[in-house]
Amino acid sequence: MKHCFILNPAAGKTDRTAELSAKITALCETRGLDYSIAVSCSPGQCETLAREAAEGRKACRIYACGGDGTLNEVVNGAAGFPNCAVTHYPIGSGNDFIKASSDPAAFEALENLLDPDERVFDLIQVNDRLGIDICSIGIDARIGTDVGKYKRIPLLSGAGAYTLSMVVNVIKGIHRHYIVEIAGERIDARQTMICVCNGRWYGGGYNPVPDAELDDGLLDVLLVAPVSRLQAASIIGKYKKGQYRNYPELIRHFRVSELRVICDEESRVNIDGELLLAQDVRFAVSQHKIRFFYPKGLSWEAKSTINGGK
Repeated sequence: MKHCFILNPAAGKTDRTAELSAKITALCETRGLDYSIAVSCSPGQCETLAREAAEGRKACRIYACGGDGTLNEVVNGAAGFPNCAVTHYPIGSGNDFIKASSDPAAFEALENLLDPDERVFDLIQVNDRLGIDICSIGIDARIGTDVGKYKRIPLLSGAGAYTLSMVVNVIKGIHRHYIVEIAGERIDARQTMICVCNGRWYGGGYNPVPDAELDDGLLDVLLVAPVSRLQAASIIGKYKKGQYRNYPELIRHFRVSELRVICDEESRVNIDGELLLAQDVRFAVSQHKIRFFYPKGLSWEAKSTINGGK
C-alpha cells in the first residue's frame, strides 16, 4: 500500500509545508509505511499529482492536505481509478466537506487517517469537471468564488470571509435570469441562486440541505426565487440553517439525478469552492464514484434539523 500525501502550500492563511512534511515523515517512518510527499506549485497541480499517484497499479491512499479546493482537485485526479482511495487532511479555511461526518475534528489528527474506515461516495459531474460536495450558480457562486479575495485578511475566519463576500455581492445585485431544466420541467425565470448538493456544508458554515446523503445516487437541488435586498439577509440566514421547507413560496427543493442550467451569458459556477465559467451547465450524478477513507468509527448519515424549522 502506497501512501501519497499531496500538500497545497496556498491552503489556509500560512504555508505549513515544512511543518506538515516533518509530521508526515515522522509518523510514516515510525510505522514503516511506503509513502511519498508531493507539494503543489501552481493552481490545478494537485489534480495532476493525484492522477500520477493513482495511475500506478499499486493500491494507494491519497491524502489531500489543504482545503476543499485541494480535495476537489485530488478527487478530479483520482476518480476512475479503483486502486485508489482519497481523504482530506484539513488545513484550509473552510474544510466543509468533512463536516458531513459525525466528528470533523477527528480528521485534524493525521494518525487517525492511517488506520481508517472507508466508504464509496457519489460525485457530481459538472460539464467536464467533478465535484464531491456542493455546487451552485447565482449570487451564491459569486459569493463563494470571491471568498479567496477576503480569506487572507488578518483575523478573518473562513465564515467571516464568506459573510463579507456575501455583503459585497448583495450590494452589487442579487438575482439573474436562467432557464432550468429539471424533473421534466423547463423553468424560465429569474433566480437568486441554484444550489446542487451531494454533501451538506459549504461556505464556511452553510448547511442548505441537512438531509442530503452522499451515496444515494441523487442530487438535492434548491432553486431560490428572486428576493429583495431587504429580504436577502433573513432568507439567506434561514437557508444557511437548512430551513428551506419553511419557505416553499421562495425555495423549491428537488431530488434528481440530473439537471441543466442555461445562463444568459457566461456565468460563474461554484464547484466545491472552485470556479468554472460556463453559459450552459449540465449537472448529473457522475458514473464515477470515489473511495473515501476517514477516521475509524465516524458516521456519515444525515441528521435532519429542518422538521418544523427547528
